[in-house]
Amino acid sequence: MIWFRNDLRLHDNEVFYQASEKSSFIIPVYCFDPRYFDRNQFGTLNTGVLRAAFVIEAVTALKEKLKSHGSDLLTYIGKPEDIIPRIAQKYQVNEVYHHREVALRETSISEKVESELWSSKINLRHFIGHTLYHKEDLPFPIKDIPNGFSIFKKKVERESLVRQPIPFPTNFLTPPHLEDTKIPSLKDLGYSEEEIKSVDNIYILGGEDTALSIMHAVLSTYPETEQDPLILGPFIASGALSPILLYNNIKKMGEGKKDKRFEKIIDILLWRDYFRFMLKKYPNIFFKPQGTKNGAQQHAQACDGNEELFEKWKSGHTEHDFINSVMIQLQKTGYIPYQARLIAASYLVHEYQVNWLQGASWYEEHLLDYSPATVYGQWSHVAGVGTSEKDNKALDWQKLIKTHFPNGLPKLDEILAK
Repeated sequence: MIWFRNDLRLHDNEVFYQASEKSSFIIPVYCFDPRYFDRNQFGTLNTGVLRAAFVIEAVTALKEKLKSHGSDLLTYIGKPEDIIPRIAQKYQVNEVYHHREVALRETSISEKVESELWSSKINLRHFIGHTLYHKEDLPFPIKDIPNGFSIFKKKVERESLVRQPIPFPTNFLTPPHLEDTKIPSLKDLGYSEEEIKSVDNIYILGGEDTALSIMHAVLSTYPETEQDPLILGPFIASGALSPILLYNNIKKMGEGKKDKRFEKIIDILLWRDYFRFMLKKYPNIFFKPQGTKNGAQQHAQACDGNEELFEKWKSGHTEHDFINSVMIQLQKTGYIPYQARLIAASYLVHEYQVNWLQGASWYEEHLLDYSPATVYGQWSHVAGVGTSEKDNKALDWQKLIKTHFPNGLPKLDEILAK
């Protein structure tokens, strides 16, 4: 059985490739886990309606692609620890393959699935496939990874190599009479009619083939712009686009020449790797108010009472027009440029003195390219409690606006139309 999570693709997917090579039959499964559609301690949704729609599109695209190869994707609403063992027993599965995650919620779910499977003597096999650099290829063990991002980046780029993409799978055979399942609707996942009406399909482009098409368009035709990583980010976060495939295409397109646009994309991929590896080195570190600073918890608790200011920030009713435009675009589209999200985060933490975890949870609800390590890792550094000491600093958000957005926030409709 192949348990899909944040790896919704067939290209460069070691889990699918290894399963197809080593088994006569494969059973692909995806679970819409209700825990991801609950509210958290701050009252925000773990998954907002826009990202839920994006995930539904990506899962639908994967199911259709598998069907085109004579296979299928079984889809369910429910907890994986309840569903995976039941389906495994029903079809006499001997092993379940999946990609390992690093954040606490994800790892705890894996542990529950592993425990339930093992009670039936079925093994859960873990693979590593979310990062640009494979853990085994790093020039240091996880426990010795440099905390400083710049040191990490220099050593990795100098002493490691990015692997080639995993070959496309060849065996898609599924057991005969595989049960028929349906992709749930937003209503099935618990969203209200009002929330569903707010979804604008122009922004919901999910799926592997769409990801590959946009990647080629970005690398070959786009002018240098801050929005390149923004457009690709949701596909990387959902696993519809492999960072390794993206990197190899960049190198092929660049042909050894320096290109600032490509360098920005690679830099963001390296930050993404860094945050994931830090979360492995220091479990759950990016979800603690004090982060790496023992004395910071008192400050975070003192900021918890600023609900009125938090509401102004969320709704785009602050004293600054640019911040308002960022927050309104976030709610409307789920997309905001990389620098814009840092500016808005810095404004909330340093101007409004609101607990940074509240801001991170708002991004978690609304960003299409949300991934736990990256989003919470970025916020922890804005708040001055992150793992890379040099990057723990208050940003001059007004200067960043002048530098990166002298003409205001770009209109997303125009960017997507290209």
